[in-house]
Amino acid sequence: MKPRLLQHGRLPEQTEARLAEHFDVHPLWAESDPAAYLAQHGGEFVAMTTRAATGVDAAMLGALPNLRVISSFGVGLDKLDLDTARARGIAVGYTPDVLNDCVADTAFALLMDAARQVSAADRYTRRGEWLKAPYPLTTRVSGKRLGIVGMGRIGRVIAKRSSGFDMEVRYFGRKPQEGVDGFEPSLEALAKWADFLVVATSGGPATRNLISAAVLDALGPQGYLINIARGTVVDEAALVDALTHKRIAGAGLDVFENEPKVPEALFALDNVVLLPHVASGTHETRAAMAGLVFDNLKSFFDTGAVLKSAV
Repeated sequence: MKPRLLQHGRLPEQTEARLAEHFDVHPLWAESDPAAYLAQHGGEFVAMTTRAATGVDAAMLGALPNLRVISSFGVGLDKLDLDTARARGIAVGYTPDVLNDCVADTAFALLMDAARQVSAADRYTRRGEWLKAPYPLTTRVSGKRLGIVGMGRIGRVIAKRSSGFDMEVRYFGRKPQEGVDGFEPSLEALAKWADFLVVATSGGPATRNLISAAVLDALGPQGYLINIARGTVVDEAALVDALTHKRIAGAGLDVFENEPKVPEALFALDNVVLLPHVASGTHETRAAMAGLVFDNLKSFFDTGAVLKSAV
């Protein structure tokens, strides 16, 4: 018999088809009352899929007493109850590495747009304002100082990208990374030094509001904040205030605290670029992520271990 699998949230169509070939899949997203369904049928499932933005909390894990493995689409772990999974011996797979390039590319797209005001200049042209006056001067990127918050997989690729712009790089994290120069133990000192501060750290309680009003003030009126990590890492109210009163020069944001809700105060500002959490949103990367969701599950049932473990 096929292992019983709970699908918590939609996945790419091709992945859903592959899962159906190898597992007895039930789509929880199709249930009008998921909690009631799990109360009656939760014990049937030994595997589940979810997404980083959806996760799985302690209550849901409690309703799945025989769960053996979770395979998550994404790299964010802040909405996955890893402590409970670890305590119960539940394997947790996720999809790191395959999205590093596209997320780093998006970080630089936001950085370039925020500094050179590509989106704002496009709107200026479309409104016909170029007929009235030239567009104001913007900020050079090449040769500037880049601060990276979180020198993990994605942070390292961002640093690699910066070499093409002849940028000097320093970084902040829990500890210096072996073989990576430029560690700065003070986040505020890094922000004060940097022309561009790129947030690439993990989410969760440990990093909530890590980019505080004090850090934004240290970044200053000539500095730019780029966030491709998690919206919770930035004190969003402080960021809105800093952008509104131009205490920082600008920002490029792919993530927000309460997605898909974006603070309406940002909509009228030309010194911020807003994306709908699409850093990994390319055909190539999403296909690779989806493939790894399946491969993690197959590996677990073949060998007892997922390929990419989060616990």
